[in-house]
Amino acid sequence: MSPRPKKIRYCQRSFCRRAFKPTGRPLSEIEQVEIYQDELEALRLCDGEGLTQEQAGEKMGVSRGTIQRIISGVRKKVALALTEGHALVFAEDGEDL
Repeated sequence: MSPRPKKIRYCQRSFCRRAFKPTGRPLSEIEQVEIYQDELEALRLCDGEGLTQEQAGEKMGVSRGTIQRIISGVRKKVALALTEGHALVFAEDGEDL
């Protein structure tokens, strides 16, 4: 039995191939944490614009539960990158959840 197909997640902006990294060290010398477009969009909607998870889910075309899982994962990634000095690299496609 194959898994259910991933629902399309609507994102307003594309940040592909951009990165935030600690200053003073080349990107090639530090660990990289990938942030996918749907993760960044969910983070922007919930934390940046202050929308509820339900409202963000409606804008992205997914359920509140999906937004909750996305937000939980991306917050961990951002916290790890900030506290450990890793680079945040923005990738195009999201991973299967």
